[in-house]
Amino acid sequence: MLQMPYRRLAALLTVLLATACSRPDGASTDAPPAPQRHFLSIGTAPPGGAFFVVGGALAEVATANGGDYGWQVTAEATKGSRENIRRLAQGDLDFALSNAAITYFAVRGEGGWDRAYPMRSVMNLAPNVALFIARRGAGIESLADLRGKRVVIGPAGAGFEMFVAPILEAHGLSYADLTPLNNTQAGAVDMLADGSADAAFLGGAVPTASIVQAAASMGLTFVPYADEARQRLIARYPFFRPFTIPAGTYRGLERDFAGLVTGAMHLITSEAADEELVYRFTKAIYEHRDQVVERHPAGKAIQPANVVADRGTPFHPGAVRYYREIGIWPEDAAGDDGGEAPADG
Repeated sequence: MLQMPYRRLAALLTVLLATACSRPDGASTDAPPAPQRHFLSIGTAPPGGAFFVVGGALAEVATANGGDYGWQVTAEATKGSRENIRRLAQGDLDFALSNAAITYFAVRGEGGWDRAYPMRSVMNLAPNVALFIARRGAGIESLADLRGKRVVIGPAGAGFEMFVAPILEAHGLSYADLTPLNNTQAGAVDMLADGSADAAFLGGAVPTASIVQAAASMGLTFVPYADEARQRLIARYPFFRPFTIPAGTYRGLERDFAGLVTGAMHLITSEAADEELVYRFTKAIYEHRDQVVERHPAGKAIQPANVVADRGTPFHPGAVRYYREIGIWPEDAAGDDGGEAPADG
């Protein structure tokens, strides 16, 4: 006698469940699952330089244009390129900004790195145009005059020495010939202002915020590179390139400055990063590069000839796939194995 009610109850429950999962028109209400939310991080650098601002711009643009991938991207302040590379290798970051010169040595295990780090380029961004500036009256009119002076060369552990050392060497100097000091770019400006430093090596996308600040608050000498030394650096390393800073870019810069690209700012990731993720991330940034420009002028460098240029670091297969898809990856370049693009002209 108990079996009939039980069966009827079971049948009733089945009908109710079927009704709940259907619409009056008979179509199923089963909706596709909501896109999985990915929390991604971009390593940048300390405040005061371009990396910090550009990294924030990339994070905002990627978050706004994640589409059905549904990611939330956060820019993290770090000590800079060297820390970013180590944290990418450890899986603590998903993407990072780095100086191409520092990445160049990292992927080769040279220039003070303890081993080769499997980094891959995603896209080249703005050139990192760096130079020595000095307090006017400090007796520094050339790089040779840095001998015996107190010079700020980036935050401790950031890796600036990897491209500063070759510059000094090309001018007949070494670290032993000066008193290197470590600080952020903003901190370097403070040290110049209070007289605790004689000169500083500053740079980033032009105009660089720290140099703008320094020029607005004190008289500066923009220390020139010796032309012959500059040409030797350009010939020897793929990350050094000529760059002219126009007169008037900074207060007190009265004539064009024959500058030097000391490694472009580029977006990198680990070799082990998921190909589909890198593909979609590259696509989101490249196709909305105008939104990056709205946040920082460095976005103007996200152009076909620049993003795929060879800076000495292999490209990630996910980025290569996207660049091939839109027709800007040269066919004679190495392909999905993450090979390098040819040098830009």
